[in-house]
Amino acid sequence: MLTPTTTTTASASPLRLLSFCLSKPSVSLSKTPLSSLSKSSTFPQSSRPLSLHKPPMSWLGKLGFGTTKSPEPTMDSSSIAQGPDDDIPAPGQQFAQFGAGCFWGVELAFQRIPGVTRTEVGYTQGFLHNPSYNDVCSGTTNHSEVVRVQYDPKECSFETLLDMFWARHDPTTLNRQNERAPSILSSRDKSAQGQGGKAPLRQVYRPTATPSNHLGEPFVRGNDVGTQYRSGIYFYTPEQEKAALESLERQQKLLNRKIVTEILPAKKFYRAEEYHQQYLAKGGRFGFKQSSEKGCNDPIRCYG
Repeated sequence: MLTPTTTTTASASPLRLLSFCLSKPSVSLSKTPLSSLSKSSTFPQSSRPLSLHKPPMSWLGKLGFGTTKSPEPTMDSSSIAQGPDDDIPAPGQQFAQFGAGCFWGVELAFQRIPGVTRTEVGYTQGFLHNPSYNDVCSGTTNHSEVVRVQYDPKECSFETLLDMFWARHDPTTLNRQNERAPSILSSRDKSAQGQGGKAPLRQVYRPTATPSNHLGEPFVRGNDVGTQYRSGIYFYTPEQEKAALESLERQQKLLNRKIVTEILPAKKFYRAEEYHQQYLAKGGRFGFKQSSEKGCNDPIRCYG
């Protein structure tokens, strides 16, 4: 006679139950589309390889400017960004671009030069089309912070702009800018202005004899570090290129360290966010406006 048998979960071995569960998964990983997994997964998905590299952050980034991840440049965006600057200056005017560290103080210095009719700060020489300040601060787009200067060559020569460029920063520091002594008008130019006469065509801006800030201290170590703060002259014409190269050669003879300034054709200029424009003249961080009057020689507070 056959004896009926019954199986209950209470009498089953725990090991056998575990084996049974594992042998019949509720979801097949080998057959489930990856797209459906990514939708239900709570883990972040990334196609980038794991990297321990952390791009340098600017001092301004620590204040909350520039903290998001930048998009990857594409072939199309790179070709646009690496193209020439197709903006057109006002009739009778010319463009020039200069990179000399944080563009706030550099712009104010150029605003003060007689014959400069407009200044804009922005980004250039990078590989990403239409970058934001956050993108540039990521250190992955190769952009440089620059000031695009529009000037009247009948009142201001390109050599005058070069004089200010060299006087404004230390061109021997790579990807980090130290503030040089406040630039000053030569006594000849001051005399001409004081007598009410027209300022000479080339006003020479000269740093103080001993490199120092307005307190008499040596070079002030720059707070901003990164390729976007590199020294650069970006020319629009062969004449500008020639003048820039000759100017660099003269400057190198005056310095005991190698100049690292790059001299390259001007590429597409991307105007920076509006709050960056004329930042110091509008009051900077603390609301203390700094003069942009022509010929003004007040020391420039770089961050406001």
